[in-house]
Parts: sequence; structure tokens; C-alpha cells
Amino acid sequence: MLQQGQQFPLTIKRLGINGEGVGYFKKQVVFVPGALPGEEVVVQAMNVYPTYAEGKIVRIRKRSPHRVKPLCPVYDKCGGCQLQHLDYNAQLEAKRDIVIQALERHSRFNVEELHIRPTIGMDDPWHYRNKSQFQVGVKKGRVIAGLYSMNSHELIDIDRCFIQHDATNRVTTVVKTILQDLRIPIYHERKKTGVVRTIVARVGFFTGDVQLVIVTATKELPRKELFVAEVKRRLPEVKSIAQNINGQKTSLIFGDETIVLAGEPYIQEVLGDLSFELSARAFFQLNPIQTIKLYDEVKKAAALTKNERVVDAYCGVGTIGLWLAREAKEVRGMDTIPEAIDDARQNAERHGLTNVTYAVGKAEVLLPKWVKEGWKPDVIVVDPPRTGCDNALLKTILQVKPKTVVYVSCNPSSLARDIDTLAKQYRVEYIQPFDHFPHTAHVESVAKLVRK
Repeated sequence: MLQQGQQFPLTIKRLGINGEGVGYFKKQVVFVPGALPGEEVVVQAMNVYPTYAEGKIVRIRKRSPHRVKPLCPVYDKCGGCQLQHLDYNAQLEAKRDIVIQALERHSRFNVEELHIRPTIGMDDPWHYRNKSQFQVGVKKGRVIAGLYSMNSHELIDIDRCFIQHDATNRVTTVVKTILQDLRIPIYHERKKTGVVRTIVARVGFFTGDVQLVIVTATKELPRKELFVAEVKRRLPEVKSIAQNINGQKTSLIFGDETIVLAGEPYIQEVLGDLSFELSARAFFQLNPIQTIKLYDEVKKAAALTKNERVVDAYCGVGTIGLWLAREAKEVRGMDTIPEAIDDARQNAERHGLTNVTYAVGKAEVLLPKWVKEGWKPDVIVVDPPRTGCDNALLKTILQVKPKTVVYVSCNPSSLARDIDTLAKQYRVEYIQPFDHFPHTAHVESVAKLVRK
């Protein structure tokens, strides 16, 4: 049994689902952040548990040919990216492997028999994120903004994040300076004093519109008029300035109340031939370039001929359903968040799509009701949260028996578990992994399931 602090040699076999190296010491599994498959490393045991251990690299005896120098100067401290030290083509292979591992661990499929395609990556895997949410703090009298370091409560100041669009980097940097110049009090988490907690910046990739949301602990924002005037002067590209109030002790960024301080209440973004209005708190895909590829894959998998009834479960603001609407006979979407459904209805109306309807509620409640009324879907698209589909929804799909299920996943483990449940009646035609978040361990997938 390993002891805490013990040093030992380890050969790394693969990458784990969080991007860490995985090796075995006397049959005990050891997770080592920063280590790569094929490397021989000397590791120090940091945490030892009954079934596994966590270690850190002391030195690398044999380096992977795929190891590269990370672009970001705070890469090892920040923790926002996990794979910048691995060359990009190897990242794409590793992400396909993460999907395979999840299927081996959480399903009864013979993975050899499944068609798991190579990961679809990006031509340029940098500056792809359209939104940043950086916590604000003070260090040595200077206003800083960034992310909390891995496993600690130290705020890492990020001057330029290499996976963020340059527009959001610029807004964050300038706003830090404005807060400093105007001496606006910064929130102190431990003492619960001060005002400004978070700087949120978002850009429309295809419109150039920029949105700034300043999250405050109190409704009162000192020198508010001056702050707005300075943002307008120094950042003329910002179309929408809002304040969100979050006085709660919580890890959630946003509170319930948002006030528009200047400009429009939302910015515009375009995906393909669809346009969207994004208010301060509206959810929107973080990588618009890959989102278009992903939605096109959903369209291909659905294989619509203008005769099908389609259900868009977990529809959010309706993006997937609207993407499919022109090829479908009818689309019905549902979500439990009323604001998302309001946005979805407005989006459908704005695009003149009359064959789309949206309802507030759970798919497992609404679907049986519609079937009873004589409306049965041919295709069901699910795009669930990380936890996967609700069990009641999976049961409902097996009862309703659509011809095709298209499963959009942001978590290979819950994807594996859910399609294993559906395998009673459905054959997995293929799984297509996507790299939405280069240099991180995240992997998205589209799985096409056809009724046996």
C-alpha cells in the first residue's frame, strides 16, 4: 500500500476523464496531473485513498513525443485548461479515447463493435471562447481579475487568456483599470465587504457586439455614472452594459436581479442563418465555431425529409430545434426554465418559423401527454446537462419508441450510461466526438440511435 509522501516510479498508460495521467503502482491506480501517456515519471504520493492515489510529478524520466510547451504563462497555476502541454492532434485522439473509456466503464457494449469516429477539432484551437467570467480581487493594492487556482483559494490574475476571444480579454483588462482608477470597492469574500465580485464579458463572434456585466454584492454601485462613462469612453465597442446583483454566499456567478446601465439590454449573435438576442444571463454555446459543426451533425443524424415530427428535449433557448425546423414537419421543444422558453418562442417568431412550439415542463411529463393526444414524434433530440437524461425520460423514450434518437452529450460517462439503457430497443449507429473546448479535458459527442 502506498504511503503519503512516498516517491515511486510510474509508467503512464492513458489520460483520465479530467485530463490527468493514469498509471498503476502494484495494481493501485494513481492519477497524476500533467503526466502524459507513454511517459515514465517519478511521482510523489500526495493523497492516498483505499481504491486510488493522487500524485504529483517529481521528474520525468522518459518524455512523451507529444509533450509541448504551454502557451499560457499561468497554465500550471490557473487550472482552467488541463491539456496545453499535449500537442493538439494528440488531444483529439485522447478525447476519442476518453469516450471509449467511459463506454467501457459505464456500459455493457462491446466497444470494438461500436463505430466511434475520430474527434472533430478546430483549425485554430485558440481564442475560441465567446464569454469570460473572471472573479475580481485586490493583490498588493492592485485590482486583479481571473480564476481561482486549482485546489486553493488563491486568485490568479489573468492578463490574457489564450482560449478567450481577444475582445473579452480587452474588456476585462480595461475594466480592471477603470475599477482601480475610480477606487470602486472590490468585494472581499472572507470579510464580506466591498462591492464588485465578477467581470463578465461576452462577444458576438459573428457580429462583433460586446456585452459587459459587472456582478456586485450590493445594489449600490459607487460612482456608477462615472464607471459607465469611462467604459463608454475607453471601450466604444461595448453595446450593452449591465449590473447583476448577487449578495449570496454561493459559487454561482449570477444573482436574480439584472439592471441595464447603458446601451441595449442584449447583444446579437448569428449561427448559420439564425440570429439570437443574448441578454446578460441568457445561456449560449461558448464556442460558436464548433457549435455550427455540432448542430450540422445533429441535422445529418436526424436525416429529416420535411415529414417528421421532432422533439427537442432540454431545448434551452431553442437553438437545436430551430436548426432543424426547416427540414421537419413540426418541432416541439420543452425546458423547465421559463425564461429559456420565452427566449425560444421569441427566437422562433423572429425567424418566421411557424412549425415550432415550446412548452415549459419536463419531457417525461409532456411526451406521454402528447402521445395520448395522438401526436407521436419520429425523432427525439436530447441535449441534457452533465448529469445526463432523467431516468423517467429514458423510460418514456422506450415507451414512445421514436424511429431515431439523437443524443448530444457534454459528458461521456452519462452518455455511456444512458445509451446503455436505450440499447434495449435501439442500435447505436455511430458516436461522433467533438472538441468544443481545446486544451481542456472536456469532450462533446453526438450519438445516433436507431430503433432495432
